Parts: sequence; C-alpha cells; structure tokens
Amino acid sequence: MRDGLTTRREALAVLGSAGIVGMAGCTGGDGNETATPGSTDDSDDSDMTDTTTSGDGGASGTVKIGVLQPTSGDLQYYGQQALWGFFSGFAYKNGGDPITDTTSGTRTVTVGDVDYELYVRDSAFSADTSQQLATDLVQNEEVDMLFGCASSGAATRVIDTVVSQAGVPYMAGPAASADITSNSETCNDLVFRASENTAMDARSGGKYVAQETDVSSVYLFGADYSFGRAVVNNYEAVLENEGVEIVGKKFVPQGYTEWDGLLQNATDAGAEGIVGGFTVATLPALFTSYLNGDYDYRVFGGFATEITTSIVGQTLQKVLGTPLTEEKIQEQKFGPFTTRYHWNQYDNEINNAFVESYANAYGKWPDLFSAGTFTAASAIVQAVEAGGSTEGADIAAELRGMTVTDTPKGENGYTFQGYNNQARSAMTVADPIPTTDEAGENWGAAIMPSEPVARIGKDGTTIPADSDEMDCSL
Repeated sequence: MRDGLTTRREALAVLGSAGIVGMAGCTGGDGNETATPGSTDDSDDSDMTDTTTSGDGGASGTVKIGVLQPTSGDLQYYGQQALWGFFSGFAYKNGGDPITDTTSGTRTVTVGDVDYELYVRDSAFSADTSQQLATDLVQNEEVDMLFGCASSGAATRVIDTVVSQAGVPYMAGPAASADITSNSETCNDLVFRASENTAMDARSGGKYVAQETDVSSVYLFGADYSFGRAVVNNYEAVLENEGVEIVGKKFVPQGYTEWDGLLQNATDAGAEGIVGGFTVATLPALFTSYLNGDYDYRVFGGFATEITTSIVGQTLQKVLGTPLTEEKIQEQKFGPFTTRYHWNQYDNEINNAFVESYANAYGKWPDLFSAGTFTAASAIVQAVEAGGSTEGADIAAELRGMTVTDTPKGENGYTFQGYNNQARSAMTVADPIPTTDEAGENWGAAIMPSEPVARIGKDGTTIPADSDEMDCSL
C-alpha cells in the first residue's frame, strides 16, 4: 500500500462511522473502456504500487483519479460535457481518440509510461452524493487525486469533508463559484481549478459593458445559492468599480418562474441593464418573460451551454419569428455575453485539433466547460511528466504556479496562480447570432456566439491577490 493511504482511511473513519461510506449501488458498474493508442483496459481495483523515476522529468507507473460528474438527471449534459473535455485532454496528450463512454466505471488512458486510471462516478448534481462518492474513492479505491463536480455546492462539500481531512489533491471543475478559490473556508493548497469561474465572467463581461456600452445602471438577479450569489457579488464589485450604479439586487430560488413583477421592479428602479446569475433551471423562464414583455433595458452576463441556449433560441423564434436575424436579436438589447469558452472563440492549432477530435467523438462542438476540463487533464499529465512522480502530493506540488502548455486557448493559455491555485486564462465577449448552417451540424440551438467582439487577456480576468474580494493566501 502506498504511503499516506492508511492516514487517509483514518482521517475519514469518522465519516464512515456516520454512514457516509455505505456505498452499495453507488460506486458504479463495470463500464470499462479503453482509449487508444497506448491505453489499456483495466477494471482491477486492487492496490497497485506506483513506480517512479526522478531527475529527468519522466515518470512511470499509475495515477488513480476519482472523477465526479453528473451523468444522469436533468443536468447530465453538464457532466457529459465536462467529461468529454477531460477525456479529450488526455487524448490530445497521447495522440489518440477520446473515451466516449460517460457511464460510471473505470477507464485507463496511457500517456507515455504512465497509466491514468479514471474512476468515473455519477455525482447526480448532489452535494450529499458527491461527498459519499469522494469518501469511497479515497477510502476504498485509494485514489491519488480527485477531479470534478459541476455543482459549486458539491465541490464545496467535497473540499470541506474529504479533501481537507484526507489530504488528497482535488482539481475542481466545472463548478464555477469564485468562492471555491477565493474564500478562506475552501481555499486550500491542495485545491486547484483550471475551469473558469464567475469572477472571470464578471471581470471580463462587466468591464466590457461598462466601458463599451451606454449602460450606466444595473439590476442584479441571482439564484439563492453559492453560484448565484457569486455571480451577483462579482458583478456588483466590478460594475461599481467601473462607475456603474447598482440600482437593486434580488435572489430567488432555483427554478423560479414568476418574473414579470421582478422585471418590472428593475424598470421602476431605473435599470439600463440586468444580469441573471442562473443555470438552465431558471434562465429560460427569465428570458421568456423578458422577451415577451416591454422592457427597455439590456440583458447581459455569461453565454450559457447548449441546453440553455437551445431553450433561449426557441423563445427568440417564438417571439421574434423565423428566420431569426442578427438585427432582430440586436433590437431586443440581448447581449453581449461573456464566454468562458466556445468552439469558435479561439483560432490556434491546439483548439483546431481539439474541436475536430471532440466533434468526431461526440457529435457536438466543444461547449462552455470544455476548455477548462481539457486543461485540467493536460495539466495533470504535464505535472506528472515534469515532476517525474505519480504520487498525488508531488503532482500537486508541480501544479502550483504551473503554466499549462497544451490548452484550447492556445499554447501556455492557462496559468495556476500561486496565491489561490485558480488558473487564469483569456476570456471573450460575443454577441448572440443565428446559428449558421455549418455550426448547426453539431449545435442544437437556434442561436450561437458570434466571433469575438472583444478579448480580455488572462492577466485581466481573475481576482488579484491584493483585492478585497480575495480572502485566500497559500
């Protein structure tokens, strides 16, 4: 047994005694798949002894990664998209085709002389389930590190109850609450995130709206949980710093539908723009009310994933008629929107290869979460190769301050900040436009992001170390 694993078992024993690791039926089935070339199919979960080399930057042996993503339920596309990006990152590093099976099970990908055993588990977008699965993966599968969680609440729970107690490195993502890497409660020298966050949305999109549009007053709406509050708080800080007046803010439950009165409140408050910090559970109802109403303010924020964008596109078609045109959309003061990543926002050799491979494997274009999770895999491989070790602690040491070479945003496109382990990367701003015939093959929505109207370099997208919003110092 590898050094430190007994300690992890002991550290989590109190959770096990409370019933957290009663995992019958929760750890997934067989579902093994091999990625080629240079990959093996290995469903044997027995203890393995890593062999490492040092001094020349090479490594050999096995890295066991516990992977937590929602692959069932209403938000399974979030998990599928995150996994597709993650699998594509490994495929790019070994020159093969990405894994296509996202069901629970064990997959093995080989890069060089290192086997990456990926223990995929369905987190069901639940904090309780994520905690249970993470505990099982650390205690019983003896993983070297954890990756995942699309839910910010789930990611926070895993950090609080597993990562901090067991001392196992964790690559969060695509969970986007800025607090994960800016709040002292969750900031941790073992917690990393390549995926973009809500502060990056605000610091790019908010500045663009303040500096490039005529909006001078904004009403902020957000879901009443960690993600929504993070969106509102970050936009509030950025917009006020840019001289934009915040005329009101309101938090509502996820899935809220009674928007007419709240949107009228924004009008009555004198808002020239509104921001909505919501997921697919709430955004369609908000946009439906906005588009069917008579509101003279601009809607801006972050460009959503395909599942939300498809519903918004359907609503635009119902309200504005078909065919949609850019002029019709612009007349609604709909956008511009920040995009963390979409397939058509970056033109470089890595992204071009990624887009082609991803589309061939999954029949979709890479979406909002894809670049961040691709980069997570790329960074892990780079850390193993650079440190010459497959041990979790050594991987974490290499990740700190790393500039990731192979990313969809270009070579050296992401850098993990030394003060909070959040990767900074460029962001773009795009207008919503009718989906082109070419994009329509792999994009199931009536609207899509335009070519970038602005690009914000990675040095200007994240919360600075000396900001009042940064309560983290590693």
